[in-house]
Amino acid sequence: MTPAIKAAQKAKIRYTLHEYDHDPAAESYGEEAVEKTGAAPGQVFKTLVVSLDGKELAVGIVPVSAMLGLKQIARAAGAKKAAMADKQLVQRTTGYVLGGVSPLGQKKQLKTFIDQSAEAFKTVFVSAGRRGLEIELAPADLARLTGAQMVPLQQD
Repeated sequence: MTPAIKAAQKAKIRYTLHEYDHDPAAESYGEEAVEKTGAAPGQVFKTLVVSLDGKELAVGIVPVSAMLGLKQIARAAGAKKAAMADKQLVQRTTGYVLGGVSPLGQKKQLKTFIDQSAEAFKTVFVSAGRRGLEIELAPADLARLTGAQMVPLQQD
């Protein structure tokens, strides 16, 4: 049981787990999740960690089919600029391996932003804390559990 699943259970939210055999040769963890869960491409979201002004980390949650707009997340966080965070730092800070970073149950809860497109779905899929495991939950529950704001995050 991952920290993400424990966080969902503790909060007593409604969720569904989707487990699949992860292919180590998969080029994109997100595309693999879309394909193997059978979910709509815009309904599966990836969790990306950025460095804001080189000082603090933040999380951007965007559809697998989209690119995270670094200007958009910097603006939302009130920072001048954002850059993708160092992989080792992401793993140390969140407690998750890349390709399995969940917005839920992170070792240190980071400032979190969810692309507003999530609001178009009754449920969305995000990593449940390891490769090959997705958690499906209501976007409002995801926002509440992570303290996230819904903002436009996709690259223009």
